[in-house]
Amino acid sequence: MPLRSAKPGKTRAGPDARVEAEAEAHPAGLDRYDVAILAALQADARLSNADLAAHIGLSAAPTWRRVKWLEQNRYITGYRAEIDRRRIGLGVFAFVRVDAERNAGGAAKVLEDAIRRLPEVTACHYISGAGTFELQVMATDLDAFSRFATETLLNLPHVKDIHTSFSFGEVKAGAALPLTHLQTAARPLGARRVASRRGA
Repeated sequence: MPLRSAKPGKTRAGPDARVEAEAEAHPAGLDRYDVAILAALQADARLSNADLAAHIGLSAAPTWRRVKWLEQNRYITGYRAEIDRRRIGLGVFAFVRVDAERNAGGAAKVLEDAIRRLPEVTACHYISGAGTFELQVMATDLDAFSRFATETLLNLPHVKDIHTSFSFGEVKAGAALPLTHLQTAARPLGARRVASRRGA
């Protein structure tokens, strides 16, 4: 669900004015405000712009512009709802290793395109070691998975064999991406300017 935007307003007056002015001049990379926005929206993408601004310590206008900048530069690629798969009847979660034939240069590309069209496959990765792809597959029950595996996966182009492991339970799922490495690297704007003056 997209962030509920607010119309850009005036920046704060008083002691926060300098912070707001610095935040307006966006650096080439991410700063602490950007990292704070990413962390907040990963935790709750339904935050209003006003609540997000209060959370990161800026007023509404620069916060709104920063979110748009993060979207335009593909740091934020979308917003979505997290659905409990069991509540909608998807009781089986399987990891499927696909062994593909390697005797044709375009074989992998043809197989990739076929896998992308399968809604039961929620993720697909090239892997090292044995196998070519690792799939995450969801199904309603074991019978449905068996039909999908034998009637669909094994009949995909250039598939040689498949190997399946079933999840007995999720320890951690739908986790936010780690941002601690960005928090360490992203210094406040004012500190960057002081450092640049000292280096001059």
